[in-house]
Amino acid sequence: MIKVAVLDDYQNIFREFIDIDKYKNKFDFKIFTKPFQNEDEALLELENFDAILVMRERTKISKSLITGMKNLKYIITSGMRNKAIDLEETKKRKIIVCGTDINSNPTAEITWALILGLMRNMKQEIDNMFQGYWQTTIGLELKGKVLGIIGLGKIGSQVAKIGKAFGMQIVAWSENLNLSIANELGVLPMSKEELLKQSDIISLHVVLGDKYRNLITKKEFNIMKKTCFLINTSRGPIINEKDLVEALEEDAIAGVGLDVYDIEPLPQDHKLRFLPNALLLPHLGYVTEENYSKFYTQMVENLESCLSGKPTRILN
Repeated sequence: MIKVAVLDDYQNIFREFIDIDKYKNKFDFKIFTKPFQNEDEALLELENFDAILVMRERTKISKSLITGMKNLKYIITSGMRNKAIDLEETKKRKIIVCGTDINSNPTAEITWALILGLMRNMKQEIDNMFQGYWQTTIGLELKGKVLGIIGLGKIGSQVAKIGKAFGMQIVAWSENLNLSIANELGVLPMSKEELLKQSDIISLHVVLGDKYRNLITKKEFNIMKKTCFLINTSRGPIINEKDLVEALEEDAIAGVGLDVYDIEPLPQDHKLRFLPNALLLPHLGYVTEENYSKFYTQMVENLESCLSGKPTRILN
């Protein structure tokens, strides 16, 4: 019997997509619905498992955790990339790491939920409706505004297309901007500084790495318009969180829409939770029924393929 840990099933939804009884003679599933407080707790809970099913980057699968899990043979993650897994260590220990398909459109959709929420003051208006008030703010229109997209990949391109449909001017920058894609989408390439200066809304869609960590700091906030809205549905550390809080407190920019943070779940006492010009979501970008169905179904498929000696969707 293979002991399988299902990590970070926050919504306790694994059973809705996978009929555990169907696999009772093959897999002994244990579902963890809360994040581990630290690595020591994670190791204590996981040391005897043969396989772990990992939801995105919620738990860091570090070298020391991998080393401590003496029985670990398989790591299956949702998505085909997970920077929280030490792939080099898995290679050394001959642990098979597999991924799953993922729909990118939900993140583009949640990006627009944040943009529209900020432009039309939806958080304030919804809160005020429950207090009995009516029409307490004045919103802004998207048409004619400049949308600056940092990262014109799968998600950034979808965001650009929707912006065009709203009648916005779309500009873009990244370290390796594909000019042919920009031209095809009718997006104007710009330097980073010019994009920061001219954009009414800036949306981040780059993959977190050394070159994009702390991409937005106090220096960048000082370049932006005071009326600019900043959106991050990519990864928290792309923005320096301390500088962001200061910029919001000082009204250096108009507001921020966030779906990602340095620490997740976001601590209850975090300053961002108490700022009126911050519209916050709990990393909902990929959290859809369609994605979860794909994730969990393919995770179990991958596990079965590993046991049959023909692993699929291998990442390492």
